[in-house]
Amino acid sequence: MNFKSLALLLTATAIPQVVVAGPLAYAICQTGCNGLAVACYAGAGFTFGVALPAAPPVLLACNAALGGCMAACAVVALTPTP
Repeated sequence: MNFKSLALLLTATAIPQVVVAGPLAYAICQTGCNGLAVACYAGAGFTFGVALPAAPPVLLACNAALGGCMAACAVVALTPTP
């Protein structure tokens, strides 16, 4: 390894890098959330994605949990970390 290569390597590693998980990690996380929502609906005896005239309270709880999970995905996957 010559001096220029070593200097470039040291410079690149000395500069703090910012990492963002990105859209793919966000999509994977969202898929996990949707899987949990399907399980929640199935546990309550309903099918996820089927429209009902009125949502029972158990489905409102499933929807609230889904929203919280998706919000957590956005924070974790899309927030830059040093």
